[in-house]
Amino acid sequence: MNGAAPSGAARGARATAARLAAVQALYQIAMGAATADQALAGATRDGAGAALDENQQLVADPFVMTDIVRGTVEREATIDAMIAASLGAKWRPERIELILRAILRAGVFELLARPKVPARVVINEYVDIAHAFFEATEAGLVNAVLDRLAKTLRSAEFATDAPSP
Repeated sequence: MNGAAPSGAARGARATAARLAAVQALYQIAMGAATADQALAGATRDGAGAALDENQQLVADPFVMTDIVRGTVEREATIDAMIAASLGAKWRPERIELILRAILRAGVFELLARPKVPARVVINEYVDIAHAFFEATEAGLVNAVLDRLAKTLRSAEFATDAPSP
């Protein structure tokens, strides 16, 4: 190792892997299979590697993963209320599959608490994660929910999206 800081692309890949590892940890927590500490310890012990597909193995940034997992768990009630409000009256977060719920929770947490990450990046990353587990329908739900919440939580980032007069 030369001690040089990772490039922007390498940092991005590590953040992507951290998001996927965080979703997997949140899934374990939601299943009751682990506490946040146990899930994080297991991910760290196992190298916190992640693969969005069989051709790409990524090493997760442990700080990003920990921030997402701990922050999501701490704000779970608030996050679930936001998800419920954006889903509409027919849906409740507890009716959504656990892995899909973990994806939505992590994405909402990032929109709430990680303002240095652009909202569009958050949305794209979690839609990609949804594609790793599901078909297009579920990924579309992730996109719709996160987009709706992003436009409320981070309206300034979307201000330039308005059509010109």
